[in-house]
Amino acid sequence: MPEHEQDDQEHEFDLRWADRAKHKEPSARARMLAARWKDNPPGPVPFRADPEYVSSRRRSSWISTAVVLGCVAAVIVLLGYINFRAPY
Repeated sequence: MPEHEQDDQEHEFDLRWADRAKHKEPSARARMLAARWKDNPPGPVPFRADPEYVSSRRRSSWISTAVVLGCVAAVIVLLGYINFRAPY
């Protein structure tokens, strides 16, 4: 392998070399958000969620847990019924 190709490969994966670059281009997402927020900046976002929102999520998580456990119990009962009725 020629020496200049080896140097190119070393530079390609050398993060220290990339960090020393004079100009760093922002990511595509950063450019997109900057363009979007230029005309319509986002509103303030609270650090913590509203307590009302949190309590409703807790309630819904218990409901979803009950639904999943109910479905598992129904499948177990259905499989037991099928095995009970199957002739051997």
